[in-house]
Amino acid sequence: MSARDTILEAVRRNRPPGEHPLVDLPRFRLPEPEGRQAKFIANLELMGGTVLEALPEQTIVETLKTRLGLAGLVCSAVPEVTGERDLGTLKAPSDLADVDVAVVRAVLGVAETGSLLFTERELKINTLAYLAQHLVVLLDPADIVEGMQAAYDNPVFKTAAYAVFHTGPSATGDIEGVLIHGAQGVRSLTVAFHPRPAA
Repeated sequence: MSARDTILEAVRRNRPPGEHPLVDLPRFRLPEPEGRQAKFIANLELMGGTVLEALPEQTIVETLKTRLGLAGLVCSAVPEVTGERDLGTLKAPSDLADVDVAVVRAVLGVAETGSLLFTERELKINTLAYLAQHLVVLLDPADIVEGMQAAYDNPVFKTAAYAVFHTGPSATGDIEGVLIHGAQGVRSLTVAFHPRPAA
């Protein structure tokens, strides 16, 4: 028996008998005077993120492709954008270390915090959201939820093997009180509002 199996068996053996339902947490309405998307944008920008605006006479995807044409090595995990690196052919997660821009889709956005949720399904390879220099995120405005409690109600938390919230680009503020972006991860995080493709 492995150490893992030994530990799990001990937990099962010592679990108190009976059902132990989770407590019901109260829900409080969060003010959204300008609307949910506007609140998300305000909190995203507060945390150092930006929103990509479409150029005149272009869709947001066309504008994104125009910008990515000048961006260096692009790796895309979305069907709307083609990248130079095929995620299906990588041998190791560290092979993404030279990616300039990663393009992914978020499961949802959180208006309360400006956060974005990803699982292994969206990222394809989890290191994509950390090793790239810049992260571009497609987000359907219909997928913005009110707060973190609503985010945790999403069914992906029962099915995903990996889930992570990103709130703005990587940053640290512990050195002389100066905020530095890109300290341990992406240097910038940009959201492009684009509806989710029909299934």
